[in-house]
Amino acid sequence: MKNTTLCYIEKDGKYLMLHRTKKSLDENRDKWIGIGGKFEDKESPEDCVMREVREETGLTLTDYCYRGIVTFVSDVWQTEYMHLFTSDSFTGEITACDEGELLWVKKENVYDLCLWEGDKLFLKLLQQKIPFFSLKLEYQQDKLILAVLNGSRLII
Repeated sequence: MKNTTLCYIEKDGKYLMLHRTKKSLDENRDKWIGIGGKFEDKESPEDCVMREVREETGLTLTDYCYRGIVTFVSDVWQTEYMHLFTSDSFTGEITACDEGELLWVKKENVYDLCLWEGDKLFLKLLQQKIPFFSLKLEYQQDKLILAVLNGSRLII
C-alpha cells in the first residue's frame, strides 16, 4: 500500500496539468494528471503536497485546501491512498519537470485530455465544490470497474 498526494493548482480558470511522458515504468505514463507524488518518511499529507509541488513545478503553495482521499484498487498496481488537494495561491515561476510536460489547461478542456476514468469523477467533485470526500476507484487493467463515493456505489 502506498500514500500519495495530488494537487490541482488553479489560475485564471485553468488547471496546471502534468503530461507524464518521461519515465518508462510509470503507471501514469501518457496520462495527464495534477501535481503530486509519493510520501517520504515522516511526512504528513500537507508536507508531501508542498514538497511535490515545489519539486515538480518550482512553485511554492501559499495556501491550499485538503479536498478528499481517493483509494485506488487495481489488479495490476499496489493499493494507493491518494490525498487530494486544490490550490489557487502560490508564488514562484514554473520550472521544467523531470516527469513530463507542464501545461495550463482550461478547466472545460481538461476532460479532452488522456485521463484515467476515475480522475474525471473526482475532477467533477472538485469543480462542484463537494466538501471533503472519500472516493474508492477499482480498476481491472486500465478499465474502471467500480466507483464508491462516501460509501455509496456510483453508476459508471
